[in-house]
Amino acid sequence: MTGFAHLIDGYRRFHDSNWSRERARWAQLIDKQKPRVMVIACSDSRVDPAQIFDTLPGEIFVVRNIANLVPPFELDGSRHGVSAALEFAVTQLEVSEIVVMGHGSCGGVHASISQEFAGKAPGEGGFIAHWIDLLDDARDEIVSRMGTGASAVRALEMETVRISIANLRTFPCIPEREAAGTLRLHGAYFAIADGMLYVMDEDGRFDIA
Repeated sequence: MTGFAHLIDGYRRFHDSNWSRERARWAQLIDKQKPRVMVIACSDSRVDPAQIFDTLPGEIFVVRNIANLVPPFELDGSRHGVSAALEFAVTQLEVSEIVVMGHGSCGGVHASISQEFAGKAPGEGGFIAHWIDLLDDARDEIVSRMGTGASAVRALEMETVRISIANLRTFPCIPEREAAGTLRLHGAYFAIADGMLYVMDEDGRFDIA
């Protein structure tokens, strides 16, 4: 059994076990949510933040996209999904912490390094290319020093976290809350190969959690 039918089977297991066991918690979440942490992660099917951080329903507010990227603050009239979610988490839910989590074997980062979608039309890779061009400057710098091998890919995977945190701080609501001490930003990196989580320190270095 594959696809949606497999998911329905999973739902039934969830309803009969986890939902029933946590029914009181779900009852508390009917009218509102109050997560303390927002997690910005990649859409990659292997890196589910709720699973990695072993959280309960209602504990984290999650946004996932290609390569866990946050675009800079822009007022260009376009629809900004990440910006809207960020605004909601910070100004409405009033989360006290934001975690940007990169990961190993990231397809978006590999596409940035290889430039496999460069010049493609929307619907053929063009949307992907325009999204990951947020990494262009970092990619060029890393490739000039390290080439395009595995070490360069890993370096850029970690750089996505630094770039996204820098872009977070272009949103006026972020630095004002950091200055007030009501919001903290964190960087993390999950290595799929060995299941290890690395946490970024204030100098931008990653160490095992």
